[in-house]
Amino acid sequence: MKESEHAGCRDRICTPPHPVRRREPLPWQSPKESEDDPQARSRVEKIMQSPGYRQADEDVDFLGRDETRGIRLQLDYLKPELLLRKHGVRHTIVAFGSTRLREPRAISRRLERTRAALAADPGNGELQRRLAVEERLLAKSRYYDVAREFGALVGRAGKGPEDNRVMLVTGGGPGIMEAANRGTFDVHAKSIGLNITLPHEQYPNPYITPELCFRFHYFAIRKLHFLLRARALVAFPGGYGTLDELFETLTLIQTRKMHPLPVVLVGESFWRRAVDVEFLAAEGVIDEEDRELFWYAETADEIWQGLNDWYEKSGEPFLPGID
Repeated sequence: MKESEHAGCRDRICTPPHPVRRREPLPWQSPKESEDDPQARSRVEKIMQSPGYRQADEDVDFLGRDETRGIRLQLDYLKPELLLRKHGVRHTIVAFGSTRLREPRAISRRLERTRAALAADPGNGELQRRLAVEERLLAKSRYYDVAREFGALVGRAGKGPEDNRVMLVTGGGPGIMEAANRGTFDVHAKSIGLNITLPHEQYPNPYITPELCFRFHYFAIRKLHFLLRARALVAFPGGYGTLDELFETLTLIQTRKMHPLPVVLVGESFWRRAVDVEFLAAEGVIDEEDRELFWYAETADEIWQGLNDWYEKSGEPFLPGID
């Protein structure tokens, strides 16, 4: 007998096996035959349907346990991080603002409906309050257009639609965040949206680049990704969510927990009432120098020029490797 025949090969060099299929199935590839045990198949099906048999990384109930929170935190961080690296994202410019500051015509439609309802029921106090609020929202809706113009400026910062090195990032929702993402969409550039899982139904805005829209479970990891590559934070008029991100960023800069970056508050009249920094300084709860951690702007061009001026004063490029 030839050596190759003894080894089971017809030729001197054996043909490599198929990576998946076999010519003869292995014993465990079929359940125990019913002729040997009529109950065997039902027992096997019961075993395979048991929670314990689920593969750990496919077991949503297991991954949702308190004991696996550490793993979920890692996954919440790692998935966006790997995808952002894959797409070559090096720098981000963060834009925040109210989800309620929709485009002017959308607010106008709602305002007209409220006016019609109030005309039919002029003594309704709730309708009167709603009308006043919607009139204030309409007055601020110009910031939707400013955010959209700013998004376009960020979108043009690279060297064409395929240059992902600098990218706008928002919270991915409607209102001001939609406007900023929409601005990049207008100039055929990509942008990022960081959504968060909430107890109620929500939708990302339609102008985010699909492969760069992420949904987080943990606010903490979402916050980390907002600032990990950030070169600037631009905050438009907003509520609790905007204030949350703004104050966290200011605290990180104040304490030098992160390298200082420019912070722009768009809409001086709004922000001076919403955050009375002069009062905080006079009360001694912040230092005088902490008043210098941000400045105000009104237009997209003012924002962009201010960011360039800030980095020029700091002695470093606004967008390293891109400017």
